[in-house]
Amino acid sequence: MPVAQGQIGIQLNADGSSPVQGFRQGRQGEMIASELHGRFYEQVLRGNVYSIGCMLTALSAATAVLTASAQPIVGVWNPLTSSVNLVFLQAMLVAALNNVTSVAPGDFIWASSLNNVSLTAGLSPFNRKTLASTGSQAKAFSLSTASLLTGLTNALLAFEPGEFNTASSLLTTTVAAATPTPSVSGVQNFDGSIIVPPGGVMGLFNTISSTTHSVRARLMWEEVPL
Repeated sequence: MPVAQGQIGIQLNADGSSPVQGFRQGRQGEMIASELHGRFYEQVLRGNVYSIGCMLTALSAATAVLTASAQPIVGVWNPLTSSVNLVFLQAMLVAALNNVTSVAPGDFIWASSLNNVSLTAGLSPFNRKTLASTGSQAKAFSLSTASLLTGLTNALLAFEPGEFNTASSLLTTTVAAATPTPSVSGVQNFDGSIIVPPGGVMGLFNTISSTTHSVRARLMWEEVPL
């Protein structure tokens, strides 16, 4: 078999460089294959990954409507003048009862709207590299900071149910006062399977008006130049 010569040890190559010995070998000549870092590391290191979070907050009537008065649990608006796509990476949801007698919140769903010109109440997302709420071209929404979709141009449409495993199945309507509060959690890995283009809005909602369930959530995405 042919013998290929690589570079022994860790490589420290700059962007745009073309090293002669382009792959890594071990000291016995074996080729090394490794994940190297976590799967989001490259995007985060380059400053392109942002998120919005919702602290533990009771659901409301506004989280169960799909109009300009809607309140996403978490969500984003990509301005029509934006030069990036918002590429969803991951979302997390925790749901819990906050009352001994409760109204089930229905299903948790993703809803979207296109060609929105101007929303007025969006927040500045959190940059996962700099730890500062700067740099994003998007505006974000969070139930815990009461950012409504004021100025929505086109109605939201249910896109698909959230894939949060048991978090979408917290249908208990009564719980004994002396027992621990039931709660469930789930993670949805989009891994780039949903893109919010310029003008697009997408958010997480529930389908039945309820104030006796509380949630906390996170939405994370990468901003990729068009």
